[in-house]
Amino acid sequence: MARRSIWNGAISFGMVVIPVKLYPATDSKDISFVTLHTTCNTRIRQPRFCPYHETTVESSEIVRAYEYAKDQYIIMEESDFADLPVPSKHTIDITRFVSLESIDPIFYERSYSLEPVEIGLKPFYLLKQALETTGRVAVAKISIRQKETLCSLRPYEHGLMMETMHYPDEIRGMDELVLPEADATVSKQEMSMAIALIDQLTGEFEPGDLQDEYRVALERVIEAKLVGTEPVIPTPVAPVGKVGDLMEALKASIEATKTERSTRKNGASAVSEEAVVEKKPAAKKKTKAKAKAAD
Repeated sequence: MARRSIWNGAISFGMVVIPVKLYPATDSKDISFVTLHTTCNTRIRQPRFCPYHETTVESSEIVRAYEYAKDQYIIMEESDFADLPVPSKHTIDITRFVSLESIDPIFYERSYSLEPVEIGLKPFYLLKQALETTGRVAVAKISIRQKETLCSLRPYEHGLMMETMHYPDEIRGMDELVLPEADATVSKQEMSMAIALIDQLTGEFEPGDLQDEYRVALERVIEAKLVGTEPVIPTPVAPVGKVGDLMEALKASIEATKTERSTRKNGASAVSEEAVVEKKPAAKKKTKAKAKAAD
């Protein structure tokens, strides 16, 4: 099924205008549930209820409002939103270019894919290739879902990816937390062991090796219930060790990592040897001519 664009507009890049379509780049795989009445298993509905008239209300009878004081409201019409004089309503307005490393990941909110309209194909890929060459990302603004938000544009595979971003005043700092780093004295030996463990576990990010274990276990429970059997789920191993035994825990972690890597390596070697054995060519059969010569 083809994806439907959720926003049509243009990227404003200096005097260059690039018509584009916007699509969600991610798809949630969360398992959703409904609520049922325990006595009859009927699905529960959530009616909109007006306590003044003591009756349920249809969607056509509902308007949005802003509460400026306790029980004091300003009614908002659809035209109030549509007529806002915001330039980013139909434009991704690029304001500057920065290095990707200069944006802390805490600012990122959600990812969207950008697709060029045919007439804007050349400038679209000009922007993509220029960003790749300079190692920059574009910072811009866009109005989407009745909110003007910061966003960034960066090259991704064969196109451009847009990430919506939080404004600085939406980021909660850590001042409210108790974080006495100065009181945590770390010895050189502890630091050396921690770095050694990090080095042993360092590798490439392979997203294909990762999966949502909670969702997999939940799916097994649901499938088992459908066929009327008990789900077979391995019991998770609880973490062992004490917080106080930091050095011992680091040493044990390093040894466990070495053992795990050795096991993986030996397993991979065994598989490779089996593959080599399987690939040995079969002995050639004698031809009739060679058979007669032998006789």
